[in-house]
Amino acid sequence: MSRTGRELLLGVGGGIAAYKSADLVRRLQDHGYLVTVVPTPASLNFVGSATWEALTNRPVYTQVWESVHEVPHISLAQSTDYIVIAPATADLIARIAQGRADDLLTNVLLASSCPKMIVPSMHPNMWLDPATVANVATLRDRGFTVMNPEVGRLTGSDIGAGRFPESAAIIAVLTQLVAHNSDLIGKNIVVTAGGTREAIDPVRFIGNRSSGKQGYAIAQAALSRGANVRLISANCELAIPSGAHVTQVESTEQMQVALAEYFPSCDVLIMCAAVADARPKVLSENKIKKSDFDSIDLIANPDLLASLTHQKKPGQIMVGFAAETIDLKSNAQAKLKDKGLDLIFANDVSGGAVFGSDQTAGTLLFCDGPGIEILPTSKDTLAHELLNQVVHRLG
Repeated sequence: MSRTGRELLLGVGGGIAAYKSADLVRRLQDHGYLVTVVPTPASLNFVGSATWEALTNRPVYTQVWESVHEVPHISLAQSTDYIVIAPATADLIARIAQGRADDLLTNVLLASSCPKMIVPSMHPNMWLDPATVANVATLRDRGFTVMNPEVGRLTGSDIGAGRFPESAAIIAVLTQLVAHNSDLIGKNIVVTAGGTREAIDPVRFIGNRSSGKQGYAIAQAALSRGANVRLISANCELAIPSGAHVTQVESTEQMQVALAEYFPSCDVLIMCAAVADARPKVLSENKIKKSDFDSIDLIANPDLLASLTHQKKPGQIMVGFAAETIDLKSNAQAKLKDKGLDLIFANDVSGGAVFGSDQTAGTLLFCDGPGIEILPTSKDTLAHELLNQVVHRLG
């Protein structure tokens, strides 16, 4: 099994702000990027290769003459989807503008045709120097996205334009850059999230421990890639992703009604919600007294995914989830086949693992090929990996 995702090369220049890029690596990973760091030799005076290798779980190359048989500047250029240089010093910006190739990072830049973004960080006098101003203008003319540095305190007591931006600001600009290459523009995606509840009486219900975090992460990721998103949310206490169309439901029956309305016109259904398998046979109009609470007769809920399979049109993609405590893969494979899914994510929830957490792990299984092992990662990262597979199947 292999791991795939959106590949991003992070170039680190030789400025004091290099240490801030350690946080940037983590935040990029949270947004679904698989990060490879290429530091300039000068930057190693601030942050060593061991730090980058530990954060990315990937080897770090700094010289063209390392692993020559792999031709690293070409292989790295061809394998990455985006290049971000943060921080970029005045010297590094000048060398890029001149088209020089005197270290591995500048070689990769010249060999790559992917979108490139530069995050400058330097003393205000250097940022405002006519040479730097001209170099930045040159790079922007060539298609580079060059952020303006923030105004604030720098090394020592100096204050001015040149401060390294916060990770969130960098990722916001990167998101805009990526949006120009969005792969889900015009696609209608329905995502279910949370867990349905089946009322016993006015104050009690049968429910589950699903928080909805994974479904909301998928909705947010799909929005960032240009999709029209309908989020069917069951009992979630989470911030609504900006831009999503939301239908709030409580019970399995209400979710079934919402799916009947939105499934026929969607391109992709991602069934992330944990749907209650059964409901009380009789709903009490009044609160049941503790002394009368002897037993509850249950009746099976409809199998929402199985019912939708019969309505599936050519080209529609259906994604399911399987939370298991034993026989993870065999149970997930059976569900994949029985419900006519295109892919399914299976995870082990023994002992309450995953529920309510920002992290997840498991296996992606496909109807038409080998699966992908998902090592412990954020739910944001899994969201983008699922969408990568969806895009592949949409063609």
